[in-house]
Amino acid sequence: MSELGEYLRACRARVSAEQAGIPSSGHRRVPGLRREELATLAGVSVDYIVRLEQGRAKSASPEILTALARALDLNADEQEYLLRCAADSTGLTVTAGPSTPRAQRVSPATRVLLDSMPGVPALVLGRRMDILAWNTLGAALITDFGQVPAPHRNHIWLSFLDPEVRALYTDWEKVARECVSYLRMDAGRYPDDPALARLIGELSMKDADFRQWWSTHRVRAQRSGRKDFLHPLAGEISLDFQVMDVRGTGDQTLLVYTAEPHSRSAQALAFLAGWATAGQNTAVDIAGETSPR
Repeated sequence: MSELGEYLRACRARVSAEQAGIPSSGHRRVPGLRREELATLAGVSVDYIVRLEQGRAKSASPEILTALARALDLNADEQEYLLRCAADSTGLTVTAGPSTPRAQRVSPATRVLLDSMPGVPALVLGRRMDILAWNTLGAALITDFGQVPAPHRNHIWLSFLDPEVRALYTDWEKVARECVSYLRMDAGRYPDDPALARLIGELSMKDADFRQWWSTHRVRAQRSGRKDFLHPLAGEISLDFQVMDVRGTGDQTLLVYTAEPHSRSAQALAFLAGWATAGQNTAVDIAGETSPR
C-alpha cells in the first residue's frame, strides 16, 4: 500500500460517524468512517476511494483532495501532507516544496546570528530534524552537540535514544509525540530521502513508542509552543519556543527558546548562560596556556 493509502486509512479511522454528522447504524467492525461514507461526504465514488487507498489511482486532482480533506476534517498541516502523499503516489504536481534533498549547509551569516544571541538557546535544524548548528546556550540547555557523533546529531534521535536528553523533558511523551508528527511531515516533503528511511528504521527497531506513534500518521509543522525542562544544573525551566524559516535555504529552520521576563525560568536561563560562558572562557584560557606561541 502507498503512503497516500495508509494516510487516508489512518485519517478515516480517526473520524467517527457522529463527528461527520452521519447517523449511527449499529455495530462497526472498524473505527471511524467507512469507505462508502467518506465517498459520500467527498462526492466521489467508492471505487475511487478504494483505488486511492490501494495505490492504484493514476491521478488525483487538487479539487478531489480538497474535498477529501474537508470530509476528514484535516487541518492545514494535514492537508499539505495529503497533497504531498498524492504527488508521490499519483504524480500530481504540488508546488509546496522540492522532493529531492539538497546538501545541508549552514551559511556563515547564520552562524554569526547564532553567536549574537548569547542569552537565548538557539539551534538550526535541517531535514529530518538534523541539528546543523547551535549556540553555546543551546548546547548548555540540551547537550554538548559537539561531542555527539554526527549520525546521531538529530533532534528526534536524541529525544528517543539518548537517556540524558530524554530525561530533560518533564513531559517526555508530549515532546516525543510532537517530534514524530514533525518527522512525518518532513517525510511528506522528501519521500525518497535514504537518510530519512534509515532514521525511521533505526527508531522503529529500537523504540516501541516510536513504532506505535509513527503508525498513527499524525502530522504537524513546527511553529511555536512551550516545553518544560528539568535541567540537572538549572532545575525546572519552562520555555516558549519559536521555529522560523531561514530564508533562501528551503529546508532549514531556526529554533529559539525564550523565557517569560522576570520569571523563575528567566533566572534559571540566566544562570545557565553564566555557567556556559564561564566554562567556555575556562576552556579558552587553558587552550591559551598550552598553545605554542
